[in-house]
Amino acid sequence: MRYNSLPMISILTLALSFAILLLLLWLAYRQLNSSDANQVLLQQLEEKHRAMLHDLNDGLNKLGDRLNQTFSEQSERLRISVAQELQQTRDAMQVLQLRQTESLAQTRETVLERLHVTLSEQGKAEQALIQDTMLKATTQLTGSIESLTKAVDQRLEQIGGKVSERLDEGFKKTNDTFMRVMERLATIDEAQKKIDGLTTNVVSLQELLGDKRSRGAFGEVQLEALVRNVLPVSSYEMQYVLSNGTRVDCALFLPEPTGTVAVDSKFPLENYHRMLDRDIADAERMAAQRQFKADVKKHIDDIAGKYIISGITSDGAVMFIPAEAVFAEIHAYHADIVDYAMQRRVWIVSPTTLMAVLNTARAVLKDVETRKQVHIIKDELGKLSKEFSRFDVRMKKLADHIRQAHEDVQDVHTTSQKISRRFAQIERVELEGEIQAGLALPDNDIED
Repeated sequence: MRYNSLPMISILTLALSFAILLLLLWLAYRQLNSSDANQVLLQQLEEKHRAMLHDLNDGLNKLGDRLNQTFSEQSERLRISVAQELQQTRDAMQVLQLRQTESLAQTRETVLERLHVTLSEQGKAEQALIQDTMLKATTQLTGSIESLTKAVDQRLEQIGGKVSERLDEGFKKTNDTFMRVMERLATIDEAQKKIDGLTTNVVSLQELLGDKRSRGAFGEVQLEALVRNVLPVSSYEMQYVLSNGTRVDCALFLPEPTGTVAVDSKFPLENYHRMLDRDIADAERMAAQRQFKADVKKHIDDIAGKYIISGITSDGAVMFIPAEAVFAEIHAYHADIVDYAMQRRVWIVSPTTLMAVLNTARAVLKDVETRKQVHIIKDELGKLSKEFSRFDVRMKKLADHIRQAHEDVQDVHTTSQKISRRFAQIERVELEGEIQAGLALPDNDIED
């Protein structure tokens, strides 16, 4: 309070001085306005007024500095005092908490000892009764669980039998499919062995291919072997006679809109050997090359003219070249021949590419046969759907039985809890009666 009163008195003194000064200035101003002779006095008063204002401003600034310093000092003292009081309060609270904790621990130990003594002395009979009741409840619960387990085992055995039956059927079908695949692979291996055997007799084969008829027969035999190893017998015919009287080496009977596809074997070998022979002159080799291209184009024209019949056969035919080297020569260095064949709707194939064509044809035939069996597959799927429906119904029944058994177990557990609570209530009632009786004994002794 002492530090706060000094600044307030200084402020009031300065304010009063400023008010008196303003009053004097106002009176002097009125007198000066009434007489022009007092202008000099007015100027002197103005100068004194400015000096007093300057002094007043300096006094106010100094007073403000003192007020700020005084406020800072008082704030610091107050903060230190509050911190000290808070620390003292915390220390007192910690001491009080420790005392309360020790007191509660002692009280708890005393109560527990008394309860333990009382329960150990008075709870033997109740404990025996509880054990007997729990034994009966456990026996009943065990019987219920055994019945439930037996029912569940029976259901699981039935389901396991059905599942095993279905799995056996699936394994059998898979095994049959695998055996068919192995048979196909064995057939392909046999064909590969035959081809390997042919490659071992290159010299005799060259002698054989020296004659045109021999080359033609070789191409037809190779074509028949490839077709027979891939397609079923009903889907092709060798040396098939078309409606115009011409005979084609092989006719493939494919589903519409493809229809009958003619496959004819051609083997332009003589001029091919001549154009690759380095022992002859370049001019002869060039002439042989031109003649080779002419031979191939002639074969293309013959196939397009004889074996493509509108409305009878497919709109294209296949020219089979038995030699991979000749086929590679045409496709690698004579693209004009390939373009010409495409224009004439004739597809040039080799043994390797013919296998791809035949496999595609087999896939188409298999798809057609599968479509014919769609109704059978649909019927089997319908039967399978019914079996799954029965399985779903039986599984739901099993789930209901399991849920009911679970509810029974929960009911037994609830009953057990209720029994335990009843015994606990009985123990508490007896304990309270004993405590009340113990408290009443001193009064009786005093009365006596």
